[in-house]
Amino acid sequence: MANNPPLDLTLTPINGPGRSVNAWISMFHLVFVALDPSNERSRRILDTATRVFDTYDEADCRVAWLVAGDAADTRKFLGPLADEVLTFIDPDYTAIKAFGLATLPAIVHLGVDGSIANATEGWDPAGWRKLTDELSRVLKWTQPPIPWPTDPAPFDGAPLRALA
Repeated sequence: MANNPPLDLTLTPINGPGRSVNAWISMFHLVFVALDPSNERSRRILDTATRVFDTYDEADCRVAWLVAGDAADTRKFLGPLADEVLTFIDPDYTAIKAFGLATLPAIVHLGVDGSIANATEGWDPAGWRKLTDELSRVLKWTQPPIPWPTDPAPFDGAPLRALA
């Protein structure tokens, strides 16, 4: 179950220095999809998450990937998506665990006050729809189509892999 992260938790983008959660949300909500490159379930949700990100690209929120891997793993997994969207790397799961996530993929909406507005683990179309409906209401923005005919069938998230 997702929980509010410490505001001083560092989120490190793939292409720059890390900043605290508080800095990332100082002006905008943060909406991210957490993924694990080592599990196929995360790969199945890339197109769906990209569609969600495209919808909110110009809204008053930041969209991002939070990837359980280093820069090389992340680039290999996401390919050009790693440069098209803000991408945080989390090789030791520090951020993923701080957000209280136990399975991936997951989508999380973090409000500008640092609290979890909503989160859903796995691919639960109704859960993702509820999250995006509420986000769109808060932002006064259009809603992404969820589910879409090409989306995968619903599935549970995969448990976080053990670190060696």
